[in-house]
Amino acid sequence: MSAQPQGFQQRAAQALSDENLQRSIGSLKGGFVAARARAVSALPEFEAMREAGRAIKDHTLDNLDYYLTRYEAEVVRRGGHVHWASDAQDACRIIRDICARVGAKTVTKGKSMVSEEIGLNDALEADGLEVIETDAGEYIVQLAKEAPSHIVMPTIHKTTSQIASLFHEHHRQYGFEHHVEDPAELIGQVRSVLRGKFFAADVGITGANFLVAETGSNVIVTNEGNGDLTSTLARVHIVTAGIEKVVPTLNDTSVLLRLLARSALGMDVTSYVTYSTGPRREGDLDGPEEYHVVLVDNGRTKMLEGAYRPMLRCIRCGACMNHCPVYLSVGGHAYGWVYPGPMGAVLTPMIAGHEKAQELPHACTLNGRCQQVCPVKIPLPDMLRHLRHDQWEEGFIRGKARWGIDAWAWLATRPKLYHAVTRTLVGIGALLGRSSGRFRRLPLASGWTTGRDMPAPQGTTFHAAWAKSKKQG
Repeated sequence: MSAQPQGFQQRAAQALSDENLQRSIGSLKGGFVAARARAVSALPEFEAMREAGRAIKDHTLDNLDYYLTRYEAEVVRRGGHVHWASDAQDACRIIRDICARVGAKTVTKGKSMVSEEIGLNDALEADGLEVIETDAGEYIVQLAKEAPSHIVMPTIHKTTSQIASLFHEHHRQYGFEHHVEDPAELIGQVRSVLRGKFFAADVGITGANFLVAETGSNVIVTNEGNGDLTSTLARVHIVTAGIEKVVPTLNDTSVLLRLLARSALGMDVTSYVTYSTGPRREGDLDGPEEYHVVLVDNGRTKMLEGAYRPMLRCIRCGACMNHCPVYLSVGGHAYGWVYPGPMGAVLTPMIAGHEKAQELPHACTLNGRCQQVCPVKIPLPDMLRHLRHDQWEEGFIRGKARWGIDAWAWLATRPKLYHAVTRTLVGIGALLGRSSGRFRRLPLASGWTTGRDMPAPQGTTFHAAWAKSKKQG
């Protein structure tokens, strides 16, 4: 992957100055946000469906050991194999061993956030395998040696012109000599290049939107059909999924699928909804000879107890980031790992650790929009507040920030002194800012005044204004 500046603040500053990125992510505001709003308004029972989705996920998490055991039994009964991976290293080892045993040389991959999470591509390529992403967006960022910038739309940060230049560089070996920028022609190139890869693949790896305990099936949704080709044409199909992806019944998937498509893309349903259950059986016209499921924990079990359990409801729709003012300002790469936006600000500290994600819980205005649009009602702002508290208690907040918060807490817990100090500061501020009504620079506030002016106080404190309005009322 291409190198990125260290720290969220540095990455965010770079993103804000990237004109191409700003134009690209601007399309989310009028595109998918508006599409979701139309899809939701056309479905009067959407709020009831959200509550049903939340209940399904909570019930499953309450009984996760039972449903995972049942799912494993059904997969095995249908001729498949289930592997349990405690962490990313364990998951990569399991998949590498399968590929080595079957003599794989070429691996095709459908879209899988878990495979991104565990760093699977790098692990397989280190073994000398050719690994090809078959989702068009994932294929593009793979060529660019970049991480996805959105969990549903990996290339939201790229312009058509950038993609055209990338294809002109990499596709000449396949006979595409001319630089073209027509989107239809660019997609035609992807289709032509990938077609041969599908047939050459020894192993196909997909993710799973849901795992069905009732039948041992895995469910994937796509708009390109690449998931179907990946899972049926290769000799071996490997499913990578987090343990929280299991749901009890097929009926449960119908509820969650209706929520997923509308929340992610503003569609009633994706073009392809595929249920895979085990390897090819006698009489089947296609399908893999071997079927493996790698169930990945990687920090999820520790989330089952406590304040962060609701995060395991997540169905990876991306609605939270589509509506997040921070994500819509800096894009996905600023978050520094696989999961961006509000969901990433919670998941990254939980999975990768506070050391890797110390700034992320603070990269949020706590406006609550993410919770309002989440299809399974995850209280993301509450969890971000909990993470801030945890980081404080564990000593991750240091230096000037800790000194400043300590000083504020000391003052705020002494009401008489607090009111006296604020009255004095407001009076001084109103006097100094009387001529312009604003401050271009303020001591200890450069984080604010570097990018915007600070309005001057209007001569009274909030408490004084509130007391006056109560008397007048």
